Amino acid sequence: MAVILKTPEEIEAMKEAGRLSAEVLREVGARCVPGVSTLELDQFAEDYIRSRGGIPTFKGYGGFPGSICASINEQIVHGIPSSTVKLKSGDIISIDVGATVDGWAGDNAWTFAVGRIGHQVKKLLEITEKSMWMAIAAARPGNRLGDIGHAVQAVAKSGGFGVVRDYTGHGIGRDMHESPQVPNYGLKHTGMKLQVGMVLAIEPMLTMGTHKTHVMRDGWLVVTQDGKPAAHFEKTVAITEDGPVLVSTEPGRDRPL
Repeated sequence: MAVILKTPEEIEAMKEAGRLSAEVLREVGARCVPGVSTLELDQFAEDYIRSRGGIPTFKGYGGFPGSICASINEQIVHGIPSSTVKLKSGDIISIDVGATVDGWAGDNAWTFAVGRIGHQVKKLLEITEKSMWMAIAAARPGNRLGDIGHAVQAVAKSGGFGVVRDYTGHGIGRDMHESPQVPNYGLKHTGMKLQVGMVLAIEPMLTMGTHKTHVMRDGWLVVTQDGKPAAHFEKTVAITEDGPVLVSTEPGRDRPL
C-alpha cells in the first residue's frame, strides 16, 4: 500500500481530531483510580468524544467493541474494556484512544500509574515515554524509518528494557492504519526515507522482560509472554519541512521537541 502524503492544509485539519483524542486521553487518565472499571472509562471516553462532535475511531474497527483499549500491567495493547476488570493501587494501565473528526483520525496512548507503583515499574514508564520523544525527534525529512526505530531501541536498551517487535506504529489519515508500518527497532539510515507530508503514529511498547508476546483467546488482548509489565506511549506526528509537528496534542500541554 502506498504512503498517502498530506498537504499542510490537511495536516491542520487533522489537528482537530488529534486535539480531541489527546483531550479525552487526558480526561480518561485522570479517572484511572482504584476501584474504577475499564468499562466505566470506556463509556466516559465515548460520551466525551461524541459530545464534542467526534466519532470514537476504535469502536467497531475490525469488530473491536470498545472506544478505548485498556491494557493493564502485563497487557501490552488491545485490552477490551470490561465491567468486571477494576483498577487497583499499584496497577499501570495503557489507555489507547482515537477520535475521528471530519473524516480524519486522531490516535494516541499513554500508560498511567494507578496509586503508588514500584520503583522499577515507574522507571519503565519514564523510559518508554522518553523513547517516544526521542523517536519523534528523529521523524525529520531525509531521515529514514530505521532512525525512528533505532531511537526507541537505544533508549530502551539504556534502561534495560525489552522492545515489542510484533506490533508497530503506523501511518494515519482518513484511515486509522495507513502505510508505512513504523517499527520500534531498527538500524540508523535504513528503511523508507521520511518525506514531508507523512503523518505517523509513533508508539513504543517496552517490557520489563522478554519482547515476546501472546494473543489471548478473545483474539484482541496482547500480553507479555513472561507475564512481566509493559508500557505503551503514542503520539501522532506530522513530518514537515521544519521537522516533526505533534498532531495528537493539546496546545500548551506537551513538551517542546
